[in-house]
Amino acid sequence: MDKPSGIAKIQIEAWLIPALLLAFCIAALIVSTTFKEMPPILKRGIQPADFPQLLLISLILLTAIMAWFDPVQITDKLQPSVYGTMALMAVFAGLAQIDIFLALGIFAAALAALWGERRMAALGLVGVVVPATIFFVFDLVFDIRFPRGLLTNIWYG
Repeated sequence: MDKPSGIAKIQIEAWLIPALLLAFCIAALIVSTTFKEMPPILKRGIQPADFPQLLLISLILLTAIMAWFDPVQITDKLQPSVYGTMALMAVFAGLAQIDIFLALGIFAAALAALWGERRMAALGLVGVVVPATIFFVFDLVFDIRFPRGLLTNIWYG
């Protein structure tokens, strides 16, 4: 029997991961439509469902683009960076209990180092600029206050 050619060669495995990501995002998007809305008099910034929905729509678009232009290549063995990334996520979850922005800074710098960045200045910028930008955009632009922690207590007083 002849081997299939062209589009027929695409394996189901190449589409499995994007399909699972899309299914998860769509399910989470549906759940986010059940969030209660704040009354106009209490509203400060965006509604509770707005930010998760924005992120989920972004993930859906990026996953669709990835699946179309750069299908996933399935390999038998995971790279060591995959395990390191999972470990860093666990460290992030633990440090977030102390302060979310301290955790984000350490996570961002450590992840960049794990993925190959070796310039200390770049790692320092990622570890400081990324969390600071996120904090100030949400605090000053969206008027969203974050949970108290080691660093947020300094800003909030």
